[in-house]
Amino acid sequence: MRFDIITIFPTIFDSYFHEGMIRKATEQKLLEIHIHNLRDFSTDKWKKVDDIPFGGGAGMVMTPQPLVDAVKALKKLNPGPVIYLSPKGETLTHTRAKRWASEWQKKSGAILICGRYEGIDQRVIDLCVDQEISIGKYVLTGGELAAMTLIDTVSRFIPGVLGDENSHQEETFSRKLQGKKEYPHYTKPRNFSGLEVPEVLLSGNHAKINAWRRNQLS
Repeated sequence: MRFDIITIFPTIFDSYFHEGMIRKATEQKLLEIHIHNLRDFSTDKWKKVDDIPFGGGAGMVMTPQPLVDAVKALKKLNPGPVIYLSPKGETLTHTRAKRWASEWQKKSGAILICGRYEGIDQRVIDLCVDQEISIGKYVLTGGELAAMTLIDTVSRFIPGVLGDENSHQEETFSRKLQGKKEYPHYTKPRNFSGLEVPEVLLSGNHAKINAWRRNQLS
C-alpha cells in the first residue's frame, strides 16, 4: 500500500517512519511512504502557502493553489482516496481502521493532507478531499501526528506487516475481545521486586492459560 503525505514540515516524519514495524514494512515493500513538501507546489515567489482569512478572524488559512496542485500531481502516482486529517472528521477506531485498510488496499493507497494554522481553504475540501478523518476529540497544532497515527493503525491490517498475523486479533479493541481490557502480560524474570509471575503461565497447560486470560477480561 502506498501513502503520500502532503505537509509543510516533511522532516517531522523522519524518525518515526524509520523505526520499528513501519521501517520493516517499507523495507519488505509492504508499504510505500512518500513525504511531499507543500511549498514545492506553491507558485508564490516566496513559496507562501497561507494567508489571512476572508471575513477576519485569528490565525492564517492554508491557500488552495498549492494543495490542489499537489493533489493533482500525486493522483497520477496514487489513485487512492484523498484524506484530510481534521478534528471534525470521522473518528479513527479499530473497526474503521480495519475497513479502511481493506478499501485503500484495493485502490493501492491513500493521499493524506496535513493541515496547519486554522485549517485549509474549504475549496480544497470541495474539490479534492474524499474523506476527513480525526484521531480524537481534541485539536492538534497540525495533521502530522494524526497522519502518523492513521498510517500506523491502518498498516497493522495489511498482510505481512505484523510479525504475528494473530496479534491484532488479541488486542484491546479487537472484535474477539469485544472492547474489554487486555489481559496482563509477563516475561522474564519470574520474580521481579518480590512480584511473581502467576503460576498458571508457567504450567505449560494452554487450556488453563487461556481460561486464566479470559478470566482477567471479565
